[in-house]
Amino acid sequence: MNNPKNPRLPLPPFDNESAIQKVRIAEDAWNTRNPELVSLAYTSDSIWRNRSEFLSGREVIAQFLTRKWLKELDYRLIKELWAFQDNRIAVRFAYEWHDDSGNWFRSYGNENWEFDEHGFMRWRIASINDLPISKSERKYHWILGRRPDDHPGLSDLNL
Repeated sequence: MNNPKNPRLPLPPFDNESAIQKVRIAEDAWNTRNPELVSLAYTSDSIWRNRSEFLSGREVIAQFLTRKWLKELDYRLIKELWAFQDNRIAVRFAYEWHDDSGNWFRSYGNENWEFDEHGFMRWRIASINDLPISKSERKYHWILGRRPDDHPGLSDLNL
């Protein structure tokens, strides 16, 4: 369950600083590629739309992420705050990955998030498009895991 004794900081309502912090926390978690860890940021009954797939609940979310990261190899993600109000945040993102045949992609998207009063995400709507890229077109070269603080963000990379 969502434990009010262990809230997911920062809590809504968001200001610019706390919204940016929430986005970076999410980016860092997703870059671990650990489905169980990532799923803990969502309410136990969280509702998702990811592309054309509809999901509900932490267990289903963790299963989805497991499938995702078995397909999307060497996954590296950058998220950027787009807008926020009260308990909602909109982000844009891009991630790079390759398939098991070595074909590289950059996936672009937007997410709309809604949080409960304890800072858990209860609603996530994601729209994503994949663009095939050559290995030489990659822009994300950090060691797998958290993006270094000095690595350019989406706007810096003109993405």
